[in-house]
Amino acid sequence: MDSHAPPSAATEAVLVKSVEMPEGSQKVEELDFNKFKGRPITVDDLFQGMKHMGFQASSMCEAVRIINEMRAWRDPESGDKTTIFLGYTSNMISSGLRGVFRYLVQHNHVSAIVTTAGGIEEDFIKCLGDTYMSSFSASGAELRSKGLNRIGNLVVPNSNYCAFEDWIVPILDKMLEEQEASRGTDDELHWTPSKVIHRLGKEINDERSVYYWAYKNNIPVFCPALTDGSLGDMLYFHTFKTSPRHLRVDIVEDIRKINTLAVRAKRAGMIILGGGVVKHHIANACLMRNGAESAVYINTGQEFDGSDAGARPDEAVSWGKIKAGADAVKVYVEATTCFPFIVANTFAKDDQ
Repeated sequence: MDSHAPPSAATEAVLVKSVEMPEGSQKVEELDFNKFKGRPITVDDLFQGMKHMGFQASSMCEAVRIINEMRAWRDPESGDKTTIFLGYTSNMISSGLRGVFRYLVQHNHVSAIVTTAGGIEEDFIKCLGDTYMSSFSASGAELRSKGLNRIGNLVVPNSNYCAFEDWIVPILDKMLEEQEASRGTDDELHWTPSKVIHRLGKEINDERSVYYWAYKNNIPVFCPALTDGSLGDMLYFHTFKTSPRHLRVDIVEDIRKINTLAVRAKRAGMIILGGGVVKHHIANACLMRNGAESAVYINTGQEFDGSDAGARPDEAVSWGKIKAGADAVKVYVEATTCFPFIVANTFAKDDQ
């Protein structure tokens, strides 16, 4: 026996005989920048070069494919398009991703939005004052002493929220006046979160605002957690100014509105950035129609703790929130990193 040869058992253990790969199996492909020498590199070049790269690059490119199919679909009888629900958390409005959302709303690329209170107020606050770059390691105590609020590696001065209060209080006064004047009439006014946002979008009258364009294009914006932020603070303070009269905001009318939108959709698609209430609110609306036909989740949440935020699309299938056999993907990437690339290869591609 050759003492320099490995034992046969070890060879068989390490090099288990391969089966033939099924016919048509996709090979991993590599992005070769040599192909683009002498000309500018386009977003489509990157998409084509990354879709079979593997890992989250392939998931991101799968999201591009699914969204483009959402956009291309037409009902053969009515010609209706996919009803596209867009959801995002407040931190994304605080970041420069706000401009991407504004673009989508400005050009009527989505049918409805669901976000959080911060996702509403930070849009208006940015029209009144600037948000600045900072650092994830900036000292909280030092920032607090300077009246600066940290959002990740961004900071917002307290003066921005003072400007927000000065702007919104007269509007709340007028809304309360309109509510009280309508009492007992056939057209009694019931404010809802979506009506409040619609009104604020009108009042801001600023093309930099996402919700100005939602107002202009009559795209409903739902926020079931409207009071969970500075906007809630303003409503709280307003009650002391106007007591015993208060603004009344009806969340039941809005749940009817978003669920009806889902039920009547010929085809439903979900694009959800982040987790929490925005993710579940859209998914639960789609439950009313036995699930969405397509879904793109973009978040870094994990499923091991059983949270809905980290759940993969297949969990939503078990609830009936996404249809069995639907086109769905979860992209495990922080949204500012990948969503501009996705929009550049989908909604924005045909607008150039």
